[in-house]
Amino acid sequence: MQVNIFEAKTNLSKLLEQVAEGKEVVIAKAGKPIAKLVSYKEIPAPRKLGLWKGKVWVSKDFDEEEPEINKLFYGE
Repeated sequence: MQVNIFEAKTNLSKLLEQVAEGKEVVIAKAGKPIAKLVSYKEIPAPRKLGLWKGKVWVSKDFDEEEPEINKLFYGE
Protein backbone atom coordinates (compact mmCIF):
# COMPACT_ATOMS: atom_id res chain seq x y z
CA MET A 1 0.00 0.00 0.00
CA GLN A 2 1.29 3.46 -0.84
CA VAL A 3 0.13 6.67 0.84
CA ASN A 4 1.24 10.27 0.60
CA ILE A 5 2.72 12.17 3.53
CA PHE A 6 -0.57 13.88 4.43
CA GLU A 7 -2.43 10.55 4.51
CA ALA A 8 0.34 9.04 6.62
CA LYS A 9 0.16 11.89 9.15
CA THR A 10 -3.63 11.77 9.26
CA ASN A 11 -3.98 7.98 9.51
CA LEU A 12 -0.79 6.93 11.28
CA SER A 13 -2.61 4.79 13.88
CA LYS A 14 -4.53 2.88 11.21
CA LEU A 15 -1.39 2.42 9.13
CA LEU A 16 0.48 1.06 12.14
CA GLU A 17 -2.33 -1.44 12.75
CA GLN A 18 -1.92 -2.67 9.18
CA VAL A 19 1.84 -2.94 9.64
CA ALA A 20 1.26 -4.96 12.82
CA GLU A 21 -0.83 -7.36 10.70
CA GLY A 22 2.17 -7.93 8.43
CA LYS A 23 1.45 -5.45 5.63
CA GLU A 24 4.00 -2.97 4.32
CA VAL A 25 3.13 0.70 3.91
CA VAL A 26 5.12 2.95 1.59
CA ILE A 27 5.04 6.69 2.21
CA ALA A 28 5.49 8.80 -0.90
CA LYS A 29 6.21 12.45 -1.61
CA ALA A 30 4.97 13.73 -4.97
CA GLY A 31 4.32 10.11 -5.96
CA LYS A 32 7.90 8.99 -5.26
CA PRO A 33 8.47 6.50 -2.41
CA ILE A 34 10.58 7.97 0.40
CA ALA A 35 9.93 5.63 3.34
CA LYS A 36 8.55 2.21 4.17
CA LEU A 37 6.76 1.17 7.35
CA VAL A 38 7.42 -2.47 8.17
CA SER A 39 6.86 -4.62 11.23
CA TYR A 40 9.64 -4.41 13.83
CA LYS A 41 11.52 -7.65 14.36
CA GLU A 42 13.85 -8.09 17.30
CA ILE A 43 17.33 -9.12 16.20
CA PRO A 44 18.82 -11.69 18.59
CA ALA A 45 22.10 -10.75 20.23
CA PRO A 46 25.11 -12.43 18.63
CA ARG A 47 26.36 -15.52 20.41
CA LYS A 48 29.59 -15.11 22.33
CA LEU A 49 32.39 -17.54 21.59
CA GLY A 50 33.80 -19.40 24.56
CA LEU A 51 30.81 -18.73 26.78
CA TRP A 52 30.77 -22.34 28.05
CA LYS A 53 34.55 -22.77 28.13
CA GLY A 54 35.58 -24.55 31.33
CA LYS A 55 31.96 -25.30 32.27
CA VAL A 56 31.42 -28.43 30.19
CA TRP A 57 33.32 -31.70 30.44
CA VAL A 58 33.39 -34.23 27.59
CA SER A 59 34.70 -37.74 28.13
CA LYS A 60 37.64 -38.84 25.97
CA ASP A 61 35.63 -41.83 24.76
CA PHE A 62 32.63 -39.68 23.79
CA ASP A 63 32.78 -40.70 20.12
CA GLU A 64 33.29 -44.41 20.75
CA GLU A 65 30.33 -46.65 20.06
CA GLU A 66 28.73 -48.68 22.84
CA PRO A 67 28.10 -52.30 21.68
CA GLU A 68 24.96 -52.76 23.79
CA ILE A 69 23.36 -49.61 22.41
CA ASN A 70 24.28 -50.63 18.85
CA LYS A 71 22.44 -53.93 19.41
CA LEU A 72 19.30 -51.98 20.30
CA PHE A 73 19.49 -50.03 17.04
CA TYR A 74 20.84 -52.60 14.60
CA GLY A 75 20.12 -55.95 16.25
CA GLU A 76 22.76 -58.64 16.62
